[in-house]
Amino acid sequence: MQKIFLFAIVAIFALLAFTSPKDLIVTGTVTDQSGNPIPFATIKVVGTRTGLSADQNGHFSINVKSEQSELEISAAGFKNAVVRINGQKNITVVMEKSGAELKEVVVTAAYGTKRQARSTSTSVQNISSQQLYGVRSVNVNQALAGKVSGVQIRSQSAIALGRENTIRLRGENGLGNRTNEEFDREGYDYITENDFLKTNDNPLSTFSIDVDAASYSNLRRFLKDGQMPPAGAVRIEEMVNYFKYEYPQPKAADPFSVNTEISACPWNPDHRLALIGLQGKIIPTENLPSGNIVFLIDVSGSMSSEDKLPLLKQSLKLLVDQLRENDKVSLCVYAGNAGLVLPATNGLQKQKIKDAIDALESGGSTAGGQGIMLAYKTAKDNFIPGGNNRVILCTDGDFNVGVSSDDELVRLIEKERESGVFLTVLGFGTGNYQDAKMQKLADKGNGNHAYIDQLSEAKKVLVSEFGGTLFTIAKDVKLQIEFNPALVQGYRLIGYENRMLNKEDFNDDKKDAGEMGSGHTVTALYEIIPVGIASGFLKKVDTLKYQPVEKFSNSKFNQELMTVKLRYKEPDGKVSKLMEVPVSDRDLPLQSTSANFRFASSVAAFGMLLRNSSFKQQSSFKMVNSLASNALGPDTEGYRKEFVQLVQKATALAKKVRPDQSE
Repeated sequence: MQKIFLFAIVAIFALLAFTSPKDLIVTGTVTDQSGNPIPFATIKVVGTRTGLSADQNGHFSINVKSEQSELEISAAGFKNAVVRINGQKNITVVMEKSGAELKEVVVTAAYGTKRQARSTSTSVQNISSQQLYGVRSVNVNQALAGKVSGVQIRSQSAIALGRENTIRLRGENGLGNRTNEEFDREGYDYITENDFLKTNDNPLSTFSIDVDAASYSNLRRFLKDGQMPPAGAVRIEEMVNYFKYEYPQPKAADPFSVNTEISACPWNPDHRLALIGLQGKIIPTENLPSGNIVFLIDVSGSMSSEDKLPLLKQSLKLLVDQLRENDKVSLCVYAGNAGLVLPATNGLQKQKIKDAIDALESGGSTAGGQGIMLAYKTAKDNFIPGGNNRVILCTDGDFNVGVSSDDELVRLIEKERESGVFLTVLGFGTGNYQDAKMQKLADKGNGNHAYIDQLSEAKKVLVSEFGGTLFTIAKDVKLQIEFNPALVQGYRLIGYENRMLNKEDFNDDKKDAGEMGSGHTVTALYEIIPVGIASGFLKKVDTLKYQPVEKFSNSKFNQELMTVKLRYKEPDGKVSKLMEVPVSDRDLPLQSTSANFRFASSVAAFGMLLRNSSFKQQSSFKMVNSLASNALGPDTEGYRKEFVQLVQKATALAKKVRPDQSE
């Protein structure tokens, strides 16, 4: 009996020797040197992938493998701290300020602290609400009038950072010049419209596709507010591509189908109008690759209005409802600094993700460049090979701290896109909306750009077009059209001005171009001047002295109006693939064309009228209304009917501001 007992004891000890001990749970608090809690600090177990964020009171609870495990703690504005557990179950981590240089005193408050904007040398780490915002909110007009106790503007160029507003006082008139410029300084690039080109001199037309639709929803906002949009806000290709077109699905292994249609030009019957439509392959949501999505959210003071952060939060929660088990989401924010609010979280933990979104508040300046760097780092840390790795930037684009110029941001994005992480830019708000900046970021970041003016638009972009917005089926998609000089005297590409490429770029796989998402359609329109038609759009030049003049010979190609060539790469590919489609003109009457053709041409004409284009010719709001009304098609979502209503609004506005275009 005694032997049996001893054997049992030995067996138990042997079993314990080979059994891994259970994880130890360590709780603690992160504070500064004054004992104040540091909210949302990042705590990581050194040498492992285990990590989490402290709560708003600096408290945390984390599993460690050993009593000798080490924790690394980081927070914006503080030096990183590494502590050894040494068997303790509860610890207090006191962090030392980083000593980063602080610049520009902005507001002096009664509670005795001078609030300052941090320099760009502050490290990009997890960040608290106090560090993000840094200032209590004040009523702007009362502060300027000196009626807010304990608050005064310190200089003519001061920036008051508050949860409610961001105020900029600029100009030589100082405080006496209190205009609304902060709320009326939207940024748009000047657009030089594509001109007609002679086929003999320029037989090739080369451009990158564009699936963005931000221009349409933005100009819709202007028209609904009773204003004609500025010309720079009207990008005709984005207006046309806002709508769905009934193109056939691609066959075989091609990621998209190429479709063409030619008929009389509605605004000049002597000309021809050629439509080129691409239809991306529709991939069911359940078959989309796993997603690694990083929300990068602007929570600066300029985002406080209802059409910005509140609408943004509602919009992102619509997207969260679409997430699957194989998706993961991280949440980064930026104001005066950038921080990680939610580490990578499984898509099924929808309530946890929504709670993190709901907790966001606005206030502070806008360190957009810092936020972009953090978002890409987070995406790369959680990279899924063969998956959908994407940063979704949500902002009004009003960056004003650190890396903020267009050139600096473009270089940053161009560098980051090499990581295989794609970019989606969602624009919000009015008054200071920086459209031009966000166009550049999306174009250079292998991504797309949408403007969210209302919740229904968020539903369209993030729910109805979930796959197209977030999953790329082909990248660096380029089109090159060769026109036949025997039939085409001249031509003009309508829109795509900021997507034009040199003819040599078509075969250059190093040249960046547009991306196409699952189910997306892309439509381009060419206005063509046939041979033999007199036109004032084609300017004469003197006969060349040294160049041989070759007459185009009759051949089998004389029935071809043009040839459409297309190059694209797989989402993770380096070498492009070529598609080629010859196109003939079948003399199809306008009334016999598809609803696709007639509706797309009506949208293009509407864009030319809004821009007051020198190429609008016989276009009129009446013509647009008639053409669109008779080409509504199925229109299950009602977007085409809404377009007709916008045309009617524009007609009424034109009577007031452009009487010559009112018909």
